Amino acid sequence: MLYTNKDLKKLIIPLVFEQLLTILVGMIDVVMIAVVGEAAVSGVSLVDTVNILIINVTAALATGGAVVAGHFLGQKDPENASRSAWQLLLFSVLLSLVITVLLLMFHKSLLSLMFGKVEQEVMDSAVTYLIITAISICPLAIYNSCAALFRAMNDSRTTMVIAIVMNLINLAGNAILIYGAKIGVAGAAIATTLSRIVAAVIIMILIFNPKKTINFCGQLTFRLNFRLIKKILYIGIPNGLENSLFQLGKILLLSLISTLGTYAIAANAVCNTLASFNVLPGQAINLALLSVASLCVGAGDYEQTRYYTKKLMWISTVFTAVLSVVIILFAPMIMKMYQLSPKTTELAVSVIRWHAMMAVFLWMPSFTLPNTLRAAGDVVWTMIIAIASMWIFRIGCAYLIARYTNLGLLGVWMAMTVDWLFRAICYEVRYHGHKWEMFKKV
Repeated sequence: MLYTNKDLKKLIIPLVFEQLLTILVGMIDVVMIAVVGEAAVSGVSLVDTVNILIINVTAALATGGAVVAGHFLGQKDPENASRSAWQLLLFSVLLSLVITVLLLMFHKSLLSLMFGKVEQEVMDSAVTYLIITAISICPLAIYNSCAALFRAMNDSRTTMVIAIVMNLINLAGNAILIYGAKIGVAGAAIATTLSRIVAAVIIMILIFNPKKTINFCGQLTFRLNFRLIKKILYIGIPNGLENSLFQLGKILLLSLISTLGTYAIAANAVCNTLASFNVLPGQAINLALLSVASLCVGAGDYEQTRYYTKKLMWISTVFTAVLSVVIILFAPMIMKMYQLSPKTTELAVSVIRWHAMMAVFLWMPSFTLPNTLRAAGDVVWTMIIAIASMWIFRIGCAYLIARYTNLGLLGVWMAMTVDWLFRAICYEVRYHGHKWEMFKKV
């Protein structure tokens, strides 16, 4: 067996803590910036929408690089795995520098184009936050690329520790610069940027360790290897396009939800947070499965690829089911922490219970299973299914339900699970066939 149970625990447990940390720190971050005022929160949230789109691009490239490196590791070829890893980093840095320059040159035009006319105070906060955090795009690209490579080496503990350091720096920086120096949005942006720079420096130092299976020792060159970059982009471009359009779709749904009333907006925000906790094990196992399946595919062992896919999906389902039961039973008590109005609380309880119930049956085949297909190079088909399902079922059904029924926000979340159902059917059919096994490995 390529992975023992001990190997899987070593990979998955740190990933779970890393995902949990990301959610918790994100929540605390919002609370800390809220003391500056609503305009600051609004401005930062607008820029975060842009940042998520950019992060999706760097994360997609990292996924492509991790898959290619994983294939080489499966073929017992660490030299080419390291060579492809350096090309991933080189290309990611060049692309992120281009994005940074464009943001710095056209930030006002971009914000006006995406968000139209907002209050001047909100726009000022958004501009300040965007200009400063734009500097962190390159360090973030470095971190994402190297973190994906560490996971490909079955080492998620390192990325977890660095994530802890990064988030502690961010929180401490926020406390000092927002509460102490009282420089508001600029302080939050500086703390975020500094934390990303530190994380990039640490992970770069660690990946130059010659004892690592994938390392940058002897790989330093500024010449692009287009053969390897083509392989990385073959995985990365469809994945990035899928993630970016998915994020754009979520923005459109937010505009729809905003027409349903303030109570619906508040209930949706709370449910989004709880939904993140609900599928947290699945998010961690998604990253693990991509690394595991890539190595198995690289070794040409599709029997083990299917074995680990089934095993990891089963683990994910069990843990998601446990969390879902807790959420369904204690949803009213959980909502009390948010001090919502009775109407908002009732709506939020209904929505999150629906999500919790459906997540047990549909989330894993919708979002975990396709990572095996991507690891095998079956990226275009998975992208087409994801994009079509998102826009036809999640968005199309949401608008129809909102217009012709009285289900409101619950109807929007029901449309989301229709999207899950369609994806699940398509991915299951594809996976149980053999077409995805026919794609050429690196």
